[in-house]
Amino acid sequence: MDLLTANDRQGEYPPSYYADAAQHLDRFPAAAGDLTCDVCVVGAGFTGLSTAYHLAQRGYDVVVLDAQRVGFGASGRNGGQVATGQRRDQEELEDMVGDTHARALWDIGCEAVDLVRDLCAKDEVHTTFNPGIVHTVHRKRDHAHNAGYVDHMQDKYGYDKISLLEPEACREIVNSPAYHGGTLDMGSGHVQPLELVLGLARLALNAGARIFEQSKVTSIDEGDPATVNTDDATIKARYVVLGCNGYLGTMQKHVAARVMPINNFIVATKPLTPGAQEQIIRHNYAVADSKFVVNYFRFSDDHRLLFGGTETYGYQFPKDIANAVRKPMTEIFPQLKDIEIEHAWGGTLGITMNRMPHYERIGGNILTMSGFSGSGVALGTMSGQIAANAIAGQAEKFDIMAKVPTVPFPGGPAFRSPLLILAMLWYSLRDKL
Repeated sequence: MDLLTANDRQGEYPPSYYADAAQHLDRFPAAAGDLTCDVCVVGAGFTGLSTAYHLAQRGYDVVVLDAQRVGFGASGRNGGQVATGQRRDQEELEDMVGDTHARALWDIGCEAVDLVRDLCAKDEVHTTFNPGIVHTVHRKRDHAHNAGYVDHMQDKYGYDKISLLEPEACREIVNSPAYHGGTLDMGSGHVQPLELVLGLARLALNAGARIFEQSKVTSIDEGDPATVNTDDATIKARYVVLGCNGYLGTMQKHVAARVMPINNFIVATKPLTPGAQEQIIRHNYAVADSKFVVNYFRFSDDHRLLFGGTETYGYQFPKDIANAVRKPMTEIFPQLKDIEIEHAWGGTLGITMNRMPHYERIGGNILTMSGFSGSGVALGTMSGQIAANAIAGQAEKFDIMAKVPTVPFPGGPAFRSPLLILAMLWYSLRDKL
């Protein structure tokens, strides 16, 4: 079964709140015939379109191919949170790769947020960067660790945009009995993700990139130039950039062993009044909790609660997404147990074993970046700029990211799903206990 069509119609956006609210682009043609370019980018999401934009700005001839529509995948369906740093916290990264490397990763993660903020200020991008993410803890014993982490970030990294929320202060902001304190990061924020990726497409087009939709890549032949094949086109390129994340499939089996597609789900409630919104989450902050299967939520510009949670690991989405997500939503906000849900949708993202992105050069002139593990708004967009710089001869940041070890899932693509399901059952039980 093909992930591109397992739950979605060919050439159509999923029926999400984002798709209903976005200012869409006209359809792009499918690639046809023999084409040549400097760089062929596969995937028109955050990573691919950011790559195209930053390269076209430098004068490179760029072709972008997408098997569906611009922003069709996780880039147009996610929670819209733009968090500082990496998916793993800095103390974990220090243990994983050492202090110097961890600091370089932190700097890249902060630059990623700055990049998204700057993009949102451009006329072509029709979304606002809203500052503030609250990270809540669902276990009392985790609050002390939170306090230590805030001190660590302030003292060691000089990061003064993070502050500790005592349980009472946290409850004042996030009106839920489920949490026992948290942190507030004012360097982070949230956006309408589909509008961001559509804006990146406008920027890339204005810079001279060529975008083709419904142009599924069937194979890539390594070489100089490399050859990218679709059903109707052959593209020869000096460089190829793979920005497919969870939709890569087995096109690169070495990468597929390290990046696993999983499904996550979001609902949008009916609009609340501004006053009612403030009774749920104050100050228009976004929220993500400490559970292994993260619950994340924020309000839209028209005052709908956008709540994301639950995961599945097969091809098919649940038949009733709204009911599946309502359960964790009402556990956190019991006062919303009867609220009407007007939109419910799912999407496929890519995760790695250690939740850090997988960067790799293949054959010298093929670059792949994927496995953002839920942090793709910032890190996926930043990865496009990093890839563009690497192709232009400035590969320092690409190498910093590529040096983070990403090990294969046990059993590779064939056995990763069953083993992960067992692991997720354990973590789910641990969260409940």
